[in-house]
Formats: sequence, C-alpha cells, structure tokens
Amino acid sequence: MSICRRAWRFACSSGAARRIGVGIAGRNRLAVTMFANSSPVSSRQTSPHPRLQAIVSRHLDSTWRRPASAAGRRAVDALLGQIPARTRLVLDAGCGNGESTFALAQGDRACFVIGVDKSAARLAAGRRVVDAGIAPRNVALLRCDLVDFWPLAAAAGLRFERQYLLYPNPWPKPEHLRRRWHAHPVLPAMLALGGVIEMRTNWRVYADEFARALGQCGWGGVSEAASSPLPLSPFERKYAASGHVLWRCRMVRRDAAP
Repeated sequence: MSICRRAWRFACSSGAARRIGVGIAGRNRLAVTMFANSSPVSSRQTSPHPRLQAIVSRHLDSTWRRPASAAGRRAVDALLGQIPARTRLVLDAGCGNGESTFALAQGDRACFVIGVDKSAARLAAGRRVVDAGIAPRNVALLRCDLVDFWPLAAAAGLRFERQYLLYPNPWPKPEHLRRRWHAHPVLPAMLALGGVIEMRTNWRVYADEFARALGQCGWGGVSEAASSPLPLSPFERKYAASGHVLWRCRMVRRDAAP
C-alpha cells in the first residue's frame, strides 16, 4: 500500500480522526471507501455534439471578458507566494478531497502539485490530512473556482508540466454542452497553462469531444480506453469497481511535441 493510501487510512481511523478533529460525519465525508454501486453515464447524446466545432471556434476567436471574483484573486495571490522557485508544476484541476493531489505529489517528489477545487467541504478533508502532517510536502490545496483559476494563473505567467482533469462533471444533457470544460469559454485559458493535459472520464462521448476540441485548438494526442489505470481518485476507484469502461485522453500542443 502506498504512503498516500496509508495516510488516508490513518486520517479515517477513529483515533486519528479524533486527534485531528474529525467527527463521525466528517470521517464519512472523507469518501476513501466508496461502494461499487455507480451507474454509467446516461444521456440522449451518443456521439460528439454537432455544435462542438462552432462553439470552440467562437471561443478561439473571442476574448472571454468575465471578471474574476475577489475570492479567486485572493486565492491565486496567496498561492503565488507558496510556489517554490524553479520547480516543475503539476495541476490537479477539480481535485475534490485532495487524494489525487497527494498521489500525484507522492509519485514525483521533485514537482510541486497544486490541487484546485471550489468546494470548501471537499477540500476540508484534504486539509485535515495536511494539518496532521501526513501529506506529501510538495502540495498546495487551493479553494478556487476553475473559471477564476485558469485565467488568473495564465495572467500570472504560471505554466504547468502536466494538467489533470480527473472525472469532471460530464454534464450529459446535450443542451449543457457549454458547461463541459472543452466547450466552455474558459478553454483558451486552460490551454494557455500548457503542458500535457490528461483528462479521465467514464463517458466515451466526453473523451471523444475533449480530443476533438483540443485537436481543433492545435493539440494532438490519443483518447483511449484505459484497461487498468492506477486509481488516482475516489471516483476513479468507484467507477472501476462498478465495472465502468474508463477513458483517458492525453493531449499536448503539436508544436511542443518531441
């Protein structure tokens, strides 16, 4: 068992939970153990959306002028003071309780992994692990909406070696296409942060759309079924245990590929 998984088990044990101030309900919310009872994504949409190309083109040809929230600005400003100089950066976008962030940091101690999520409740679990001193030291957990984080990080000049989007909300209704990250106006800001972008999902349509959208933006890569991925997050563990086919899309700018 990895150090990271042992840390999570420690954090969820009764004695440890009492020592770091986690009650019964809080331990349940840690979501380390998730049952294999998840239903596959259900949608009327069975292939990439016919309007995807037009929507991505519109985002590429225009500037998204939504102002960042004050909370987002404060969060990113605080983060900039935590990043070590001359360190390779990895982003865990939508990190949830931080388990995936810790796993990524443990797997590469020479990088600095930033986990970002907008939910204070989800991040609280990971912060308890950090406060207990059992998390990798090369991590930062940040409460920030990604629609704030990506543009602010790009404007601050941050560049990432790798970006992970692990099981983002698929928004399976066809009319919610623009809520999917690859069809959202924030897409150009996400791409500006660079690196290899790895997105994982349990819905093939989302993976196919993601690859098409980034391909339209000058990125290349593969979208494929991942036969036996090492689970990085509670959702990945749950979906795998539920028998879902898991899809992995790894993309990199064509002009940056070796």
